[in-house]
Amino acid sequence: MTLRSLMLVAAGWLVGLAGVARAEDVPGSKDPALFTRMPHFRIRAYDEKQFDSADFTVQKGASLEKQTVEDHKQSYEYAFDGNGAPPSPLQIQRNYQNAALKIGGKVMWAEKDDERATTLVVAKDGKETWVELRSPGQLIVMTVVEREAMKQDVSANADALRASLAQSGHAEVPGIFFDFNKSVVKPESRPAIEEVVKLLKGDAALRVWVVGHTDYVGTAEANVALSRDRAAAVVKALVQAGIAAKRLTPFGNGPYAPVAANATDEGRAHNRRVELVAQPSP
Repeated sequence: MTLRSLMLVAAGWLVGLAGVARAEDVPGSKDPALFTRMPHFRIRAYDEKQFDSADFTVQKGASLEKQTVEDHKQSYEYAFDGNGAPPSPLQIQRNYQNAALKIGGKVMWAEKDDERATTLVVAKDGKETWVELRSPGQLIVMTVVEREAMKQDVSANADALRASLAQSGHAEVPGIFFDFNKSVVKPESRPAIEEVVKLLKGDAALRVWVVGHTDYVGTAEANVALSRDRAAAVVKALVQAGIAAKRLTPFGNGPYAPVAANATDEGRAHNRRVELVAQPSP
């Protein structure tokens, strides 16, 4: 069987069998909510904190940065049980990466050293799970922080959008939602979209750029592409609601115009936004 075949088979094992403890595991331990383990590994060390923090390595362009994530934290050390040939660090890295990607996650960093360390993020069921994985020797060392996704309680208002455009030439549109690393406008965005439609129908001469913004997690290039796709998705939703396409131009600004510090969860949440920018009259 090829390495690729092994990785794909094991990726299937890694997803969807969470929370199962085994007799040979350290008492009180359990697999993380999103992943189970590589075959022939047992949990020999485990720690759980209801609220704690960990620093995760993130690739940002050509440089590496540490991102602190707080909430429910679990720490694991899996040991190979000696049955058969142990998997290589690369095989372990690829299996967990493939398992994360299979459920909509993202690889934030991958190392090519002997331990094949990697950072993964998965947003699922209203939670964002950060994972750091290393495989020294015949061990798998893993840190998992699972945090609740931030909720948006404020939605757009046509009058407020109109006033902001008149005052500053641009207006943030709160209440437009996307899944992590996705560009499909979620159904709960409908009230905000309806307010933008009301704004545009109330001023037939108004043309706008629909501008997508992201935080700085991940590469700048990927974030620009994501923000562009999200802006295009909002334009599509507005056109479907009856606004002429010629009045709308999507633009992706990625991480280049933050309105808050990216060092905190709250700051990054503010930076992930959609704005309207008034275009000159034709």
